[in-house]
Amino acid sequence: MPRIQQPSLNSIRSISADTARRLAIVKQQLAATRHEPTADGILNVVQDLGCLQLDPINTVARSHTLVTFSRVGPFDTAQLNKLIYHDRALFEYWAHAASLVLTQDYPIHHLRMRTYAKTKDPWHQRIAEWIDANKKLRDTILREIKRSGPLSARVLTEMGEAPKTWVSSGWTNDRNVSRMLDFLWMQGKIMVAKREGLNKFWDLSERVLPEWTPREKWSERQVVQHAAQKSLRALGVANEKQIAQHYISGRYANLKERMRELERAGEIQRIEIREARNDAWKGEWYIHNADLALLEKIERGEFEGRTVLLSPFDNLIRDRVRTLQFWDFDYKIEIYTPQAKRKYGYYVLPILHHDQLIGRIDPQMDRAHGVLNINAVHLEEKAPKDLKTARAVRDAIEELGEFLGATEIHYNARAPDAWRRVLR
Repeated sequence: MPRIQQPSLNSIRSISADTARRLAIVKQQLAATRHEPTADGILNVVQDLGCLQLDPINTVARSHTLVTFSRVGPFDTAQLNKLIYHDRALFEYWAHAASLVLTQDYPIHHLRMRTYAKTKDPWHQRIAEWIDANKKLRDTILREIKRSGPLSARVLTEMGEAPKTWVSSGWTNDRNVSRMLDFLWMQGKIMVAKREGLNKFWDLSERVLPEWTPREKWSERQVVQHAAQKSLRALGVANEKQIAQHYISGRYANLKERMRELERAGEIQRIEIREARNDAWKGEWYIHNADLALLEKIERGEFEGRTVLLSPFDNLIRDRVRTLQFWDFDYKIEIYTPQAKRKYGYYVLPILHHDQLIGRIDPQMDRAHGVLNINAVHLEEKAPKDLKTARAVRDAIEELGEFLGATEIHYNARAPDAWRRVLR
């Protein structure tokens, strides 16, 4: 990369915390302007986000569809499936968690595939030992998939040899086939070719990936340079820790050095963030130079937000520490908390209103009866209590109901007193 002279430390640009928040919202495709709810529009969203986390919980809807809905509004999930299983523009792999990632970013993910279970990390060594001890199982799975794929774990289990002939360390219990499939997936040997519900059907990677897949073998340095820029651009402004937590979390080797290289090359620059009382946020903050024009538009007042509900696994709030710092919003998933100890609910969706997180709702979709139940609406202490805001939240809930195919929305009594005349 060419070297470009960067500003001295004394000339670091300063922006307000409000501007930082608004830039993050725009970069996350959560401002007023939406992409069309088409395959092309959805692909544009994923290109900006980098990934969509997968999660099996369907209390409201699968998380990757909720994250998409928050960006494009009600959409036909067949459009997203088209991108995955027909166009092959997306595939399932591990980003910060199991996710849908971009085929165009294959070189970033291919490094993990090449090195999985081949490092000195104790966990990787344990996996390598287990794979080696179960080589017969590995070969059987790959042979059957090559011959008859795509195949599900259930079919592979039924056609395989008796599990007792396979060596197990105990930590896989009776899930030898599923565990081996996961490891072969992480190594890039196989991929999810299709799904039927939650059931994955596996095939050889070379039969899943399209011909146009970029095949460059990037070095670790190249991967970190590219991934750090994708992470930063998705966040708007961020410090090194936040960049490292985002996108391919935990795989930013020598990030500080890579950031210095990007800074010297003129790709990124440091920035200062100040609260209204003029206190600067601690640490070194960065912005990608490609986003400076957008930053200037926001500083000129060209920001228009909207009211939208977010998945618990939404990219905007995935980093809970960052969420607390940017929005003073303390969010925890209570799925695994005993019901009696839950503060807000089982599958709680934060409410983004313009540039603030103002509350959360506890919804549940009753598909058998076509009813979206809103068990509770909770507001933050500083949230606006006016009826205009209440109507905006109601409209967001109704839009969620439209996406889910609900014919009725039922509100529980647990709602702010000032909003009850609207939320009913």
